[in-house]
Amino acid sequence: MIEIIQRQDQERRREKLASVAARQVALDIELQSEVAAIINRVREQGDAALIDYSKRFDHVSLNPADLRVEEKLLAETAARADSTLVNALRESIRRVRAFHEREIQDSWKLESTPGSWVGQRISPIEKVGVYVPGGTAAYPSSVIMNVVPAQAAGVPRIVVATPPRTLSENPAVAAALVELGITEVYRVGGAQAIAALAFGTATVPCVDKITGPGNQFVAAAKKLVYGVVGIDSIAGPSEVLIIADDGADSRYIAADLLAQAEHGEDACAILITTSERLAHEVDRELAHQLTKLPRSAIIEKSLAQYGAIIVVNDLEEACDLANEVAPEHLQLMTVDNERVASCIRNAGAIFLGAYSPTALGDYFAGPNHVLPTAGAARFSSPLGVNDFIKRTSLINYSAGELGRAGPIIATLARAEGLEAHAQSALIRHKEN
Repeated sequence: MIEIIQRQDQERRREKLASVAARQVALDIELQSEVAAIINRVREQGDAALIDYSKRFDHVSLNPADLRVEEKLLAETAARADSTLVNALRESIRRVRAFHEREIQDSWKLESTPGSWVGQRISPIEKVGVYVPGGTAAYPSSVIMNVVPAQAAGVPRIVVATPPRTLSENPAVAAALVELGITEVYRVGGAQAIAALAFGTATVPCVDKITGPGNQFVAAAKKLVYGVVGIDSIAGPSEVLIIADDGADSRYIAADLLAQAEHGEDACAILITTSERLAHEVDRELAHQLTKLPRSAIIEKSLAQYGAIIVVNDLEEACDLANEVAPEHLQLMTVDNERVASCIRNAGAIFLGAYSPTALGDYFAGPNHVLPTAGAARFSSPLGVNDFIKRTSLINYSAGELGRAGPIIATLARAEGLEAHAQSALIRHKEN
């Protein structure tokens, strides 16, 4: 069912973790080349390219007037969503909004001397594009997680792009958009949607930043347009790493590993445990629970390729491995979860205890579920309000303060061979 790697098999451990790291989309040169061709065509041909790609990839025939979803149709589609689901979406929105509103920053000033000050102005990005994937990955929860922090930041224009069939096949996505008050939605998916949002077409507006998950083509496109626009991250396949000791419940662990593997064949689900007994119990429990799941074929392939149970000597060794992997989701089921958490430096989100599964963070708890993947937790953070703001530095010096600072500035500038810089700082003092 899943490979168990024993304490002594260090070589196999390295091989498994290397295979997990190799899933990084940003390193696929052939994919980047293919996506670059799509982006260039959208830049050159605009709506015509979007319509052609919709027919070729999504098997949907559109006219330019069909690219934007009418508000009436969006509302009608949302009305098809189950009322219980709509209530769940509302509660999720409430909790996610409450969390992100705590992240809001204020502008500030620092006066160095009377009449001289420096500061920072916080302002929202003006236009944000949110990509919402379709097909089996049409997740209304992702709509919430991308739109709510943008709204909390005060972004005045949020536009959504999603494949042509998404809304009709999944009214829950339309319901999430309506509940959030999003009315500007475009029927375009894949790499071509990212290109349209980055460069604009006659119908689709260009934006300043693009966020939202997608398949490998979407991830590659976001990488290629970065610099023309901002992006949230280059998301790779999803992953969970669980650290558990002898007292953990094998049923809970198996359920959480299966939940992660359900995302796709390239998802990663790893258990690191100090208990060989627990390792074998979890293996048996995985096989038992799998028989009840509709996506069992996907789960089996995921666990076979990127799943593992790694037995270690102690929790310190487990933490070292976790910091090396820098997982998107890290779950702790140990006798002292807070102590173990204090040893973790690299993780997108940490879930402490038997009653804090990753699914809690995916839908309900409040913190964002858009997390760094593929080791990016070493240097990046979950999506939040900070991703939708700009920080502008403000500098206001008086004549006297610049006069005192001028010689120091000149000394530093001349050390770099920049005499004009030195004179720019000194000339005002000379005039006075």
